[in-house]
Amino acid sequence: MAPLRRSRNNCAPTLIVVLAILAGAVPRLMAQNCGCAADECCSRYGYCGKSDDYCGTGCQEGPCNTQPLTPSTHNVSVADIVTPEFFNGIIDQADAGCAGKNFYSREVFLEAANSYPEFGQVGSIDDSKREIAAFFGHVTHETGHFCYIEEINGASGDYCDETNTQYPCNPEKKYYGRGPIQLSWNFNYGPAGESIGFDGLNSPETVANDPVISFKTALWYWMENVRPVIGEGFGATIRAINGALECDGGNPTTVQKRIEYYTEYCNQLGVDPGENLTC
Repeated sequence: MAPLRRSRNNCAPTLIVVLAILAGAVPRLMAQNCGCAADECCSRYGYCGKSDDYCGTGCQEGPCNTQPLTPSTHNVSVADIVTPEFFNGIIDQADAGCAGKNFYSREVFLEAANSYPEFGQVGSIDDSKREIAAFFGHVTHETGHFCYIEEINGASGDYCDETNTQYPCNPEKKYYGRGPIQLSWNFNYGPAGESIGFDGLNSPETVANDPVISFKTALWYWMENVRPVIGEGFGATIRAINGALECDGGNPTTVQKRIEYYTEYCNQLGVDPGENLTC
């Protein structure tokens, strides 16, 4: 299998850096409670403005450029969708010697998912199934059917953004891909750790040692960076995860593999995969 190496964020200035820029440059700050003017957007971080940073991905209200998420019309049981047959149908395809075989499990996933009650709760039941299929489509590709816990040859890569002073790198640590969505970079380990409750900057290896935290980092990244575009089609989720390296002709083979896994899981769950599958 090809090495799972990538930039975890789609552009070198990270979302965290963008947040810092917004905090320093935007005069109107109404965090998480915008109260914006009629011609302004409330950004995902709760700031008012008119550019794509405000009106693009994650825009909460106003003249948003992206379609807002449809509120859930049903209380979906993720456990009823991610059945033992569904989960085991993925992990059983990994070789017996894979590290992930004794690390990942449906039980651990469901335990982690309890911390993210909005996961799989969007629009209709079919919409919820599509979100879950998309999540596992990406996870399958990222981990090789739950074979890998850590990025292949990841320790040889440089995943430290030294310009990010909010989440400075520990020079003795490596921030390469770990977990179901291969969390990478200091600017992701830092806030993920703050949100979940582990020291992401000084103990990034926790993601490869604690299966519950490992799944929580994947769900954290999903809810923060991927779910806001789920209504735009599966292609938008590819761009949110690894667009800089794969989309716009960057790596059409890996894009196609992600699409194949997604559509396979949609078929298993009995839903149409929808439009805009590629990026």
